[in-house]
Amino acid sequence: MAEESDSGERTEEPTARRLEKAREDGQVVRSVELSAAAVTMGALALLAFSGSGLVSRLADLFASGFVFDRKILESPNLLPSLFISRIGEGLLLVAPVFAVTIVVAVLASFALGGLNFSSSAFAPKFKKLNPMEGFKRMFGIKAGVELGKALAKFAIVGLLLYWVLKDNIATLTALGAMSMEPALAKTGNLITRSALIVALGLVLIAMFDVPYQYFDFMKRMRMSRQDIRDEMKDMEGQPEVKAQIRKRQREIATRKMMTRIKDADVVITNPDHFSVALAYDPTSDGAPIVVAKGIDHLAFRIRDEARSHGVQIFEAPPLARSLYYTTELEKPIPEALYVPVAQVIAYVFNLSSVRPGVAPMQRPNPKVPADMRFDVDGRREVA
Repeated sequence: MAEESDSGERTEEPTARRLEKAREDGQVVRSVELSAAAVTMGALALLAFSGSGLVSRLADLFASGFVFDRKILESPNLLPSLFISRIGEGLLLVAPVFAVTIVVAVLASFALGGLNFSSSAFAPKFKKLNPMEGFKRMFGIKAGVELGKALAKFAIVGLLLYWVLKDNIATLTALGAMSMEPALAKTGNLITRSALIVALGLVLIAMFDVPYQYFDFMKRMRMSRQDIRDEMKDMEGQPEVKAQIRKRQREIATRKMMTRIKDADVVITNPDHFSVALAYDPTSDGAPIVVAKGIDHLAFRIRDEARSHGVQIFEAPPLARSLYYTTELEKPIPEALYVPVAQVIAYVFNLSSVRPGVAPMQRPNPKVPADMRFDVDGRREVA
């Protein structure tokens, strides 16, 4: 029972496959507070970069809207076109601000979860029509956290605005006594300062919201032990995953095999295709052991590795093929090959112990039994 309970609880960190699937479904880390702070700071940076020029041009455009020449007064039907022209000029003035805010909003949205487009996010989810699920969303922990964030944001922004207004009450009172253009410029500066202070408050909120959103997302992505087991079974059943596993296993086995060549006493080869490395301990009663074997490219690698460690290479094509097809790695050679292999090992040991002035042993020509002969494709040769 305890095992069943443990396997149903989501206590395990999400796997890469789980995160990838969530991303395909449109579930990524997002922070609305980060986007709001970034957009506000981006717009303010543009306003600060443009200085008071943008505000002055808007003030001039606003003031010109109250000036009419005689032609307009005599032809009121020209007013709509004049109104449209003024709106177009105003939109052109604020277009850079809109463009910057859009770009910053997109970049801030991608800062956490990255660029992600999922068609499944647009698909209707009938689960959301369930009233019980709706109540859970309204009165759940996440809803409470979002309510707390909204209240905190309202309180912080409200306090900051109150502090700005209280500090500039005299300036606001004096605006009524100013002419339109300086009053608008003063108002623009005041709005910019107020927005900067509010933006700093939004940045503070975002600094707390970003880690929370990441923590909440990873918590929702957690898996039970049973989920992980099911995922592993599902992945192992995919042909491409099986192929990758087999490839990885072959690579590991090959690396391990190549490290054993330095322990070999001789490498028996077929010059074109086969290499088999044998290790023999003369102090033991055991038969020689195959520590490495390979064909084609791997056979050449075995020979190169053997040369780098000073291991003798002996060319005997029938014996090399027979050893390759009848003996597994780290296994002793079959009894039927004792005699030809013993001849080779004796010759190799004699070469290593020969002294100056002493003729070495004559090179043997090992004979493989008829029933142990194979062609290059692994088929037994017919005597």
